[in-house]
Amino acid sequence: MLQDIMDLLTNLKPTMEGWIVEYQSTFYFILCLIIFCETGLVATPFLPGDSLLFTAGLLIAQTDTLNVWALIPLLFIAAILGDNTNYFIGKFFGEKVFEINWLKRFIKREYLDKTHEFYEKHGGKAIIMARFVPIVRTFAPFAAGVGKMNYTKYITFCAIGGAAWVTGLTLAGYYLANISFVNEHYEKIILGIVFISVAPIAIGFLKNKFTKK
Repeated sequence: MLQDIMDLLTNLKPTMEGWIVEYQSTFYFILCLIIFCETGLVATPFLPGDSLLFTAGLLIAQTDTLNVWALIPLLFIAAILGDNTNYFIGKFFGEKVFEINWLKRFIKREYLDKTHEFYEKHGGKAIIMARFVPIVRTFAPFAAGVGKMNYTKYITFCAIGGAAWVTGLTLAGYYLANISFVNEHYEKIILGIVFISVAPIAIGFLKNKFTKK
């Protein structure tokens, strides 16, 4: 599994370059679909989010056929639609999620309870922070729906986090695209982004493990 993820990340740039050549403006739709699935479907937390946005910005800066200012609003809409889908799926199923066999592989009551407690403790800040953590940003909207978090509060902070996530990472790639160091060490930078993103999960896991001991 880990090797598959590594292969996905290292081949991301040439794959996306191929999409631009073959599909041109349809490239926007492909990226939006991936972002929607990563944020909107609880079964696809493995899709690249941070690295995809950064690479998209980088590649658009190196082509004359696409516009980053057209892409960013589309990606934002895709992310918000994904969050809403995930939220309402969680709200619709509620506690019944624990009776669905295939979902049991991904979700445990303990995880949802802890997520709900985290929301209660940190409020809107938790929704914004969740956006920047892989896997968590896939499960967080679902958990918010299952926990019946107030929708107005949820969608407000969700939009703030989504705007910061999409704009920040896409523009980072866009403005760093012409720096030779970035292009020469692209794979290391992508792995660095992933490492920084998953660090909170690792820290939380270790903290929880040693606390129990």
